[in-house]
Amino acid sequence: PWSRGLGDVYKRQQHTLDLAADQWRVLDQAHRKRNLAEYEGDIDVDDQLLEALIRVADLIADRQQR
Repeated sequence: PWSRGLGDVYKRQQHTLDLAADQWRVLDQAHRKRNLAEYEGDIDVDDQLLEALIRVADLIADRQQR
């Protein structure tokens, strides 16, 4: 199934991106909220999560440019 395939992608990215556990939790929480919005219409914008997600995304972008 799709969800299992996505889990495999995340597992491979853990080794490639070398993010800390708390950074992975931010990505996971954002992904779960995205799914709730997409599949259940539950849109809950969390400013703190959004700020953390932007910080993690910036870190990933910086690492990709090296």
